[in-house]
Amino acid sequence: MPSYDYKCAKCGHVFEVQQRISEEPLKYCPICKGPIHRLISPAGIIFKGSGFHVTDYGKKETKGTKSSSKAASPKKSG
Repeated sequence: MPSYDYKCAKCGHVFEVQQRISEEPLKYCPICKGPIHRLISPAGIIFKGSGFHVTDYGKKETKGTKSSSKAASPKKSG
């Protein structure tokens, strides 16, 4: 169930409420009964797996540089 942040326009009280998506937004502050509005919060989304920038494109080597994994492994002569 998603949680929503609200802020009172009268007293400035900020609070969080867990509500279903289908429920109507709250209209009044629980402290002073003033009008409130829902705040917009960033979503906490994490993309995992192949096909995303961080896992596929963020670790490419550039010309003239060596990655730390290649530099750390000793070469065997034989």
